[in-house]
Amino acid sequence: MKKLSIDSPALASTSLIEENMGQLKRLFPDAFSEGKIDFDVLKQLLGSEVDDSEERYGLNWHGKRQARQIALTPSRGTLRPCPEDSVDWDSTQNLMIEGDNLEILKLLQKSYSGKVKLIYIDPPYNTGKDFVYRDDFHDNIQNYLELSGQIDGGQHISSNTETSGRFHTDWLNMIYPRLKLTRNLLRHDGVVFISIDDRELNNLRALANEIFGEENFVATVSVVNNMKGRNDKKHIAACHEYVVIYAAPSFLSNGLPLTEEQRAAFKYADDKGFKYTLRDLRKRGGPDRREDRPNMYFPIFWNEISGRCYLERQTESDIEILPLKGDGSDGCWRWGIDKVRKHLDWMHPKRSDRTGRLDVEHRVYLDTSISIDGDIEEEDEDEDSVERTSKPKSVWFGGEFSSDSGKRALKELMPGDTFDVTVHRDGVDSTNSSGNG
Repeated sequence: MKKLSIDSPALASTSLIEENMGQLKRLFPDAFSEGKIDFDVLKQLLGSEVDDSEERYGLNWHGKRQARQIALTPSRGTLRPCPEDSVDWDSTQNLMIEGDNLEILKLLQKSYSGKVKLIYIDPPYNTGKDFVYRDDFHDNIQNYLELSGQIDGGQHISSNTETSGRFHTDWLNMIYPRLKLTRNLLRHDGVVFISIDDRELNNLRALANEIFGEENFVATVSVVNNMKGRNDKKHIAACHEYVVIYAAPSFLSNGLPLTEEQRAAFKYADDKGFKYTLRDLRKRGGPDRREDRPNMYFPIFWNEISGRCYLERQTESDIEILPLKGDGSDGCWRWGIDKVRKHLDWMHPKRSDRTGRLDVEHRVYLDTSISIDGDIEEEDEDEDSVERTSKPKSVWFGGEFSSDSGKRALKELMPGDTFDVTVHRDGVDSTNSSGNG
């Protein structure tokens, strides 16, 4: 491999400062004079949106300004292909990059800025130990890291003992520039998943709110990955970690594939063989009273002989069914009268074992091509089961998320102690499924 010097122009990544200046100049050309920003003019153009007060809400720490500058500093490294170490080099659609993640993120800016749909980050947890990244790189990248002062004695080191007074500061200085660069890569409908434990969860949320936007926060998911609990000095043995999720405004979740247990609930079939399950037509949980949704209160008539439902009484023997709550008070249906009229064949009366009264259930098909024509009532915010996926929950639990399961799977693939910490592939697949809308 040819050795390149640190000053070689071929190694320079894109300059984020120049890009930012260019975008500002396109938006506010009046705010530039002789190539420099006139902040007084810029403030006038932005009007009341400018906050130049000294005190404001936000997360601050010693070194934040320098960490921000590190993210803006161009890389002098380069990415080099290794076809001799690759599989199906000419046809593969996958790419694995090995190297210093900060430098790699900088090098990806030019080609992948605004193009990445999903990013999963598993950063070092702040365990109170030193941040040490053992690298085996030589030639160009090693020269660069030595010249840029990122390594000492062949290792990246940032002392981070809890007694140093910089317990959180060092971790924040490490993660901040990386998250800033990650943000640039996301598409307009992109989503980012970040694994973390409770030591830095609060700081990560505050930092991610600043970088990705608080309005783009989706959820903090608890991932149960160690049912035995961790053997540490705390009073409670932790069984879980977290995945923090942020998504762009136009992001649409694809949901998670149904489990075998969920699929088994679709145990009925219509005359064409399409499978379906049944769901209560009556609204449960507020707002579920007649006065909350008066247009959702109306009778459904059932002919017990024919088994058919109607919205108008057909015979004297037809049974009137109203959306009555468990205590006998007036409730409401989940669908409006027009939608029920359109899908009367989907209505199935059922007598309650507890009250003896008749309720109505409606079909929900497993096959997404058999829908309700996309006419979900705007009032019915909980109608999501017509799709053959399930909405991700805020707690992920099961063997697929177990750390031990991940270790076993890795040993089958790569015998030996290659990695100290593993994340099971199925756990990563869950983030991919829910984020790949």
